[in-house]
Amino acid sequence: MKVEITKAPVAKTEMLIRRPVSEVFGAFIDPRVTTNFWFTKSSGRLETGHEVRWDWEMYGASTSVLVKDIEPDKRIVIEWDGYSGRTTVEWNFSAREDGTTYVAITESGWTGDGDELFSYVAESTQGFTWTLAGLKAFLEHGIKLNLVADKNPDAHKDGWQQA
Repeated sequence: MKVEITKAPVAKTEMLIRRPVSEVFGAFIDPRVTTNFWFTKSSGRLETGHEVRWDWEMYGASTSVLVKDIEPDKRIVIEWDGYSGRTTVEWNFSAREDGTTYVAITESGWTGDGDELFSYVAESTQGFTWTLAGLKAFLEHGIKLNLVADKNPDAHKDGWQQA
């Protein structure tokens, strides 16, 4: 049975991080922090209108990232090389009264048939969930869990394409 897609698919994951919004937001802007929980190398900080390169050296993978919009401590929007071409990723940061931050990440814009789209949403949701879990451990406890690297340690042998 084929499933008919009637709405554009969106991957979404979210998590509470027990750190102030400026610290959580900064962790995605500053690659000196981001490399502790997600990619291994970056050509620079995120700035609106600039393009950077992110590398996952353990997989021999990289992506070109165009920063579309940044609202300090509130929102980051990028365009990058998704599974089927350029997609949009958006982070939303909500400061909470108790000094914690709620982060929501979405990715959208894939092309393909129903089976492909389902796969892209599942992979993206899983990848960003690992990313947020790694961020949480790093910012709250100073622990590098290596979740992204350990998710598929043999993937470089299979020609893994993107995080």
